[in-house]
Amino acid sequence: MQKYSFKPENFNGVKANLVLETAVSKEICITLEDKSVMRDHKAPAPIVVQVLQGEIEFGVGGEFIILKEFDLIALDANVTHSLKAKGNSIVRLTLSNTDSLSRVFSVVK
Repeated sequence: MQKYSFKPENFNGVKANLVLETAVSKEICITLEDKSVMRDHKAPAPIVVQVLQGEIEFGVGGEFIILKEFDLIALDANVTHSLKAKGNSIVRLTLSNTDSLSRVFSVVK
């Protein structure tokens, strides 16, 4: 048994860190400084996005919703989406194990 944490050390722009990898999924901690943005991007497999702290504006196809702490959303593969922080925020991203970390890290640059 091992304990994992999504608690970041600080908020500075947009950062992504691998927290845990299993045989079927990857758990990523994304920190977004207030007003920072992850512009339109998509994943090659289904994803789940959950807000652990703060609030984000989540956009899909020109429609935007506010996700608050503990809200989550699931997207099918290849759905273009964006995120904008409404305050310092922590997001849990669940990816398929077939997705690459380098793709995720390139999105947050």
